[in-house]
Amino acid sequence: MIQKYLVEKGMKFEQGHACFVTMCPKVAKMKQIKNTDSERLFINMTTGHFVCHFCGKIGSWNNLVDNVLYLMENKRKKSVDCFHSVESVQSINDEPSLVTSGWKSTVPLNALPSNERQEIVQDFDYSKIQMSTFEKYQVQYDSTTRTIVFPYHNINNLRIGLKKITCKKEDNEFDVITISLKESFLPRTSPRGLFGWNMINDDTSEIVLTNSEVDAMAVFQDTKIAALALPKGYNVLPQEILPCLERFKRIIIWFGEDIRAWEAAKQFAKKLNNKRCYIIRPSADDPGPYKALKQGVKLLHILSKGKPMNHKSITVFSQLRQEVFSELAHIDQVSGVKWKRYTALNKILKGHRRGELTVFTGSTGSGKTTFISDYSLDLAMQGVNTLWGSFEISNIRLTKMLLTQFAQMNLSKNLDQFDYWANKIEELPMYFMTFHGHESIKRVIDTMGHAVYVHDIAHVVVDNLQFMMGSQGDYADRFHKQDQIVAAFRKFATQMNCHVTLVIHPRKEKDSEELTTASVFGSAKATQEADNVLILQDKRMMSLRGRKYLQITKNRFDGELGVMVLKFDPESLTFSVNEKQKKGGEQKEMTEKPDDTNVIV
Repeated sequence: MIQKYLVEKGMKFEQGHACFVTMCPKVAKMKQIKNTDSERLFINMTTGHFVCHFCGKIGSWNNLVDNVLYLMENKRKKSVDCFHSVESVQSINDEPSLVTSGWKSTVPLNALPSNERQEIVQDFDYSKIQMSTFEKYQVQYDSTTRTIVFPYHNINNLRIGLKKITCKKEDNEFDVITISLKESFLPRTSPRGLFGWNMINDDTSEIVLTNSEVDAMAVFQDTKIAALALPKGYNVLPQEILPCLERFKRIIIWFGEDIRAWEAAKQFAKKLNNKRCYIIRPSADDPGPYKALKQGVKLLHILSKGKPMNHKSITVFSQLRQEVFSELAHIDQVSGVKWKRYTALNKILKGHRRGELTVFTGSTGSGKTTFISDYSLDLAMQGVNTLWGSFEISNIRLTKMLLTQFAQMNLSKNLDQFDYWANKIEELPMYFMTFHGHESIKRVIDTMGHAVYVHDIAHVVVDNLQFMMGSQGDYADRFHKQDQIVAAFRKFATQMNCHVTLVIHPRKEKDSEELTTASVFGSAKATQEADNVLILQDKRMMSLRGRKYLQITKNRFDGELGVMVLKFDPESLTFSVNEKQKKGGEQKEMTEKPDDTNVIV
């Protein structure tokens, strides 16, 4: 569609690695065209999202179409501005005044006294980075706040954002100094550029893409190969950054030996075009760049091990060998992202893993949505990019609940703290689908796929299946339709390497009976396809005396099952693990559960 439109409108273009590259419509009408990146318009091949570096604008495909039409209608007017009539487009640099003022308060590290420089690099653990490297990357320091400031540049080499790392030193009661580092951004949503772009020359054809600023500096210092860092590391590769990377013929992605970093590297390679990407595979012998520099390892030797992504449908053991070893050597990381609010879940499920399908059920009014929102919020706070599809309640109600759970207080009684917590939750990688009620599975899957590509989503929550399906058709038709939808979600989770949590209402059961895996509405396909089955029980059972508890009845990862007794706080809308269970006070009662259930006590 995009390609056809450009041809129809006579817009000459080149097909790049991830974008169609053409001229800004206004520049194309000028007599003198330099044909440089700064005059070009980049259009994402997958989403149509555009970045015009001449106008300094970004927006959707529809915004671009509206602008082209506007320019054609006013082609005789000489003073027509691009995107003048399109209100929803954004500027590449949202807050230039904040970035400028934030930069003015800093000085080069070299300008500081030697003893102060020495203390800074020790406190921030940058002792292996030479002052000349800091200078080349234009890293500066704010003495008033003890903050190192890393500049981020766009394709025109304009400083459009800052990443700030602030060091705080405190003495405890034992006279031991503790150092904590806090990260922040200008603009607050993070820069739409790259760290190290000022090091890129016109003839640069190969770069190393790293997880952090210190990793990028380590690569360049030891190898003299241009290295760049993403603003939020391996958590997200923004669409706005893809045009900057179009020019490179070879991109080496080196995020270190962390399993989550390895998963992200594979996802990013798809966005950047697998054919030009090489990945440093996880290995204890090949750590992250700065860690390798501190260990005295030659970084050029590790870079030579970069392997291209192979055909997605064919592989052999020799290509998997190193990954298998890495999984065995980093078994705790392989088990997934750990919960902090629900630490007891880590003992049963071991963690939250990409590529899995979780089915979650519970009786009406038991608190399914309340629990699953807190469950997903916990993961988002650990950096798991999350997409919510709330088909039963509105996004306003959902986000109000998430905000209350995040603040862990009733904000209606503490309105003076609303802005503080609202600003904090905005920094979390959480996104929301705008569907409500009945919706076709094709539209939902397409939206999820778009979110995975654009926002690097790792966890999708669908609440709930019955509301998404609607209520039309007899039981046989509904069972068949549900099986098709479950199969679509299963396929999506596997192919997109994204965890899908699917909330399904149970069948009607007697109040005196607890729910089981067979209680999940529909045929057995949902629970057969699922990697995990979680049931929120709210029954008056002899052993649990009517308390709510989460029961894990299926765990494909290692087969361990169990229950987690919950305590609900109505003020903060949060669940917590029952304190008596934590202390083992209910061990006698809990062990009366069936023999095939492993119980946390």
